[in-house]
Amino acid sequence: MPVVEGVPPLHIVVMIRELADPLALFAEWYAEAEKSEPNDPSALTLATVGPDGTPSARMVLLKGYDPAGFVFYTNYESRKGRQLIAHPKAAMLFHWKSLRRQVRLEGPVSQTTAEEADAYFATRARGSQVGAWASDQSRPLESRFALEKSVAEYGARYLIGTVPRPPHWSGFRLQPLLIEFWQDQAFRLHDRLEYRRASADQRWTTRTLYP
Repeated sequence: MPVVEGVPPLHIVVMIRELADPLALFAEWYAEAEKSEPNDPSALTLATVGPDGTPSARMVLLKGYDPAGFVFYTNYESRKGRQLIAHPKAAMLFHWKSLRRQVRLEGPVSQTTAEEADAYFATRARGSQVGAWASDQSRPLESRFALEKSVAEYGARYLIGTVPRPPHWSGFRLQPLLIEFWQDQAFRLHDRLEYRRASADQRWTTRTLYP
């Protein structure tokens, strides 16, 4: 095997462990990120498509995943909510700097059930529940005082008892058709393993990619 000065022989590079089910590999990586990531391992970049085809990205938090897909919650009247309802496709990117790893996902998006959204909303801190009512997310804000006033008004309205879930606040589920695992390697000769399928009822195929 030829050796280039300053570049390690390829046979000593540790490859990503390939599993038949990418969800099992994601679970392993996510568990490791929960132990090592200093901020929030559930944070991910969510990319959506605007009405003119322009991509739009922001950070959201993963609230669950299983064979049905990866779930997050938001205000359906927000920019991302309106974009996802109009164009139900998205991409996700996890970046775990502590592990020098990334995971990319792409696929169609569907809305969670009301029962799922109710169950998750009930676990949120009361202040976050009130905030979901008070914030006209993504709309122009005339002043900080206006937001604080809205929070106070809804806080008083739901001072006693359970805070109900706002009808405009719910979840989305991304069903991945592509999942790529990326592991940092020396000299930017990164390790990339891609899982791909044509539809959710098809088997996954895998291939390694050049860095």
